[in-house]
Formats: sequence, structure tokens, C-alpha cells
Amino acid sequence: MPTPPRAAALRLGIAGLGTVGIGVVKIVQRHATLLESRCGRPVEIVAVSARDRTKNRDADLSGYAWEDDPVALARRGDVDVFVELMGGHEGAAKAALEAAIAGGKDVVTANKALLAHHGQALAEAAEAAGRVIRFEAAVAGGIPVIKTLTEGLAGNAMRRVMGVMNGTCNYILTRMDSAGLPYDAVFEEARQLGYLEADPNLDVGGIDAGHKLSLLAAIAFGTRVSFDAVELEGIGRISIDDIRRAGDMGYKIKLLGVAQMTGRGLEQRMTPCLVPADSPLGQLQGGTNMVVLEGDSVGQIVLRGPGAGEGPTASAVMSDVIEIARGCRLPTFGQPAASLADPIPARANSPAPYYLRLELIDKPGALAKVATVLGEAGISISRMRQYGHDDASAPVLIVTHKTTRDAVDHAISCLPATGVVAGEPVAIRIEAV
Repeated sequence: MPTPPRAAALRLGIAGLGTVGIGVVKIVQRHATLLESRCGRPVEIVAVSARDRTKNRDADLSGYAWEDDPVALARRGDVDVFVELMGGHEGAAKAALEAAIAGGKDVVTANKALLAHHGQALAEAAEAAGRVIRFEAAVAGGIPVIKTLTEGLAGNAMRRVMGVMNGTCNYILTRMDSAGLPYDAVFEEARQLGYLEADPNLDVGGIDAGHKLSLLAAIAFGTRVSFDAVELEGIGRISIDDIRRAGDMGYKIKLLGVAQMTGRGLEQRMTPCLVPADSPLGQLQGGTNMVVLEGDSVGQIVLRGPGAGEGPTASAVMSDVIEIARGCRLPTFGQPAASLADPIPARANSPAPYYLRLELIDKPGALAKVATVLGEAGISISRMRQYGHDDASAPVLIVTHKTTRDAVDHAISCLPATGVVAGEPVAIRIEAV
């Protein structure tokens, strides 16, 4: 029998040759035969683009055309899929994606910031042009959470999406815990190791993880991406004392993202939370990410894996490329962009226990005054622990029964009037996992 003709190659143009871009090049070069057998057609790189053509990179790029301008790369007639790995939510990345879609290209991107700010408009443009935007690498690195939501759990009404989605923050918090080091020391260590973004606040301020949470919430709850409605609080106020004392009470502190649809609207928060030390999230160490998905039929599933790095993120990029090569065509956020609902933002006020740390001035009746303020705010105490004190004050830890953030904030606002609290109290939600 005659050999069937070889299917036409899927031709890639890659914009951005940093860690992830070079990782993608390596996979295409190393696994050419494997990719062809799994896709039913060859996958080839035809052109690349980056800021500095002369930079020494750990890959052979001599066989590819070079474009100094990523927009020019996106417009090339010999490119089928534009792979955007530059980053940034404005400027060249946005212009290049728009040019690729207008030019009839499918798009694969790892750019969570771009999609968090412009995902709806880009999705509508792509779907109107009959193109797809895939972004598995934009959320949780090598963990296939986008495909899990859009495909594996598509038959579920999602109840909650939760997770640790920034490896740098998890590294800082677990390093503080294991080494007994203060935040500033571990922050500098992470900077020296190259773990922090050029703007560190993207990491430690919760912005990077907030971008990711907003994308997962859009898929899970069928809403337009609403990053501006995500409640953000970073980890800069977490002290080594909080970590130690939370540990004494059976908890670990994590920068935790939670999205859920309530009767009041869509709650999205990326804030420090306490989780049980023996839970999967509590046991998560280092730069690893974890996403917990809860659906009405499946119940709870836990996805754990590397959240960044050349290999894991490039692996996620290639999973999208392979999906396109196989002819899989899904809407960007799992359903047609025009059908996504405008979310009603809701402040996260669902009841939960809270951890409170207070510095009490050494006066008679100090604890009684604090308990009275909490009681008047409708907050009952589950557990309380007092530590050794100096001549002036003593740290007191309180774990409340379930209450609301509004009640906690009201109580904290009333504490100064008691005259027995020194400094600013710390309140951290305890999340059920």
C-alpha cells in the first residue's frame, strides 16, 4: 500500500525567548518525532522574536527566521500559531496578540496579566475570527488546571476554587517557618535567588496570584474576568511571631486565593489565611503550587505541582500547542465569550473562624475588656492563649468561632477605646479546606 501523505506541519512563531520561550524551543527540538506521533502532524518553529538578538541563549536558533518586532512576527504568513511569552499587559504583548488574531492566527500565551486585564475583549475578537486563545501556562505553571476546569469538570456546577498560586510567596512563608527567619531576611534571600519579579509587589503583594484567580473564577462561574474586584492583601505584614504562634495552634499561614459564587455575588480574594497544618494546603512546601476545585458532582479534587520554571511552564505551553494541532477548538473561557455574565462583585464576608493577635497592656481586667468588645460585635471565642510578657505588655492569641470579616473589623475598630491594646491587632481568616 502506498504511504499516506504526511500532514502539513503546524508552524509556530514564538515571541519571547526567556526561560519559558527557550524551554518551548527545547521541547520542540527534542521531541519532534514524539510530537508528530501524538498530534498526527509535525510541529515546527518557523520564526522567533525577542528584545536582544545577540544574547547568548541555551538553544540553537539558527534555523528560525528572526523578527525584531513581535507584531511583525504575529503577521507573518508562514505562522499558524502565535506563541506569546513576553509578559506585560499593555504595549508589545497586547499589540502582537491583537495582530495575530486579526491575521487569522491561533494564540497560545502564558500572560496572565494580559488576560486578567483584557481577556474579554481578546476572547471576543478571537471567537469572532474563528480563532482560539489557549493559556494553560498562565495559571499554576505545570498544573493542568485550565483543562481540568474547561474539560474534565465541564459537567459540574463549580462551588469553590481555592489555592496557593504564587510559588514565591509560598517559598517565603515556608522558609520563614522552617528556618525561623523574619520576613525581611527571607525576602532578600528570595531576591538573591531570582525568585522575585522585577517589581516584587507583583509577587508579595498578591497581584500575580490575583490575576490567576480571576481567570479561574471566570471559567468556573461563567463570568467575565473581573480582576479589579479581587480583594488583594499581600504577605508583608506576616511576622515570624504569627507563623510560630499559628503553628502552636495547629495552623500554617498561606497566601490563599478563594473564589466562590454566593447569593450576594462573586467573592474573589487573594489574602493570607490560616489552614490546618495537616491539610494538603498546610503541608505544601517551597515554590510548589496547589489548586483545590470543588464541584457539585465530583466533590473536591486537589491538583499539586510546580508553579513556575522552564520545564513545567514550557510543558503547559506545549499542551496548548498540541491541543490546537489535534484540532481541538474551545472558547477561551470554556463557553462563548458573549455568553459570559457580568459578575456582581461581593466582598468576602462568608462566615469563618478568625485568628486574632493582640498585644495587651499589662493592666487589671485587660482580657475582660477585650472579651466584652468581641462579644458586643457578636464574636465568640473558641480558644485563647497568652504568652510570656515583658514589663509593659503581653501577646495574646484568640481563635474565634465562625464570624464575618465585617464583625472582626468592627471589633478591631473599637479596641483602642479600651486602653488595653498596644499596636495594631492582626486578624487572619481561617479557611476550611
